Amino acid sequence: MTVWGKILGGAAGFALGGPLGALIGAAAGHAVDKMREPAQDGVADDATKKIAFTIAVVVLGAKMAKADGQVTRDEISAFKEIFRVPPHEMKNVGRLFNRARSDADGFEPYARQIGRMFRDNPAVLAELLDGLFHIARADGTVTPDELEFLEQVAHIFGLDAADWDRVRAANLGPDKADPYNILGVARDASPDEIKAAYRKLVRENHPDRLVAQGMPQEFVDLANGRLATINAAYERVGPRRGT
Repeated sequence: MTVWGKILGGAAGFALGGPLGALIGAAAGHAVDKMREPAQDGVADDATKKIAFTIAVVVLGAKMAKADGQVTRDEISAFKEIFRVPPHEMKNVGRLFNRARSDADGFEPYARQIGRMFRDNPAVLAELLDGLFHIARADGTVTPDELEFLEQVAHIFGLDAADWDRVRAANLGPDKADPYNILGVARDASPDEIKAAYRKLVRENHPDRLVAQGMPQEFVDLANGRLATINAAYERVGPRRGT
């Protein structure tokens, strides 16, 4: 069974718990009450984390669409680029998306749950945020409402200002290609500081770490692109600064 079949089958909700699990149950037509949230106890297994990560993109993407006021065809296409959803599961995924967009809860409980689950791996959270940026800018622009939403999500995730600036810089112009912003260093940083920042980013964003975390292959593919961007930034700055 695919991850989508597990999610929309409703059983994933019981394994996941919390607001994300409750939303799955509601979308699947099951009553899901008083569920324990494994992430709070730090015992969520890789399969549960993979499901949680996948659901988080759907739910937060839906909440972002609600903040923007509309969902465009380009945004839907961008979502399909991130997740290769089997055609026979598209209707179910749409049901989950619409349920998330229309429920009365804000996005905060969902962001807090996923932030707790991956609190020891901020690179995964940055990757999720990057995926949301990919959806937001699919129609050619990231609106002020979307940008505010994304910044609030980053804050709830526990990402620091440097992490937020780095993800934002990698997705938005005109400083999108600025290697210093991508590496998260000042222009007057020393060669050693640049090298240390680069090595830290490579460790945190290496696709193998996402594989080890059981992340969906689609996000491993995005991580490859993210790592290529980091490497290209260092090649532009490092050799020039004698690092």
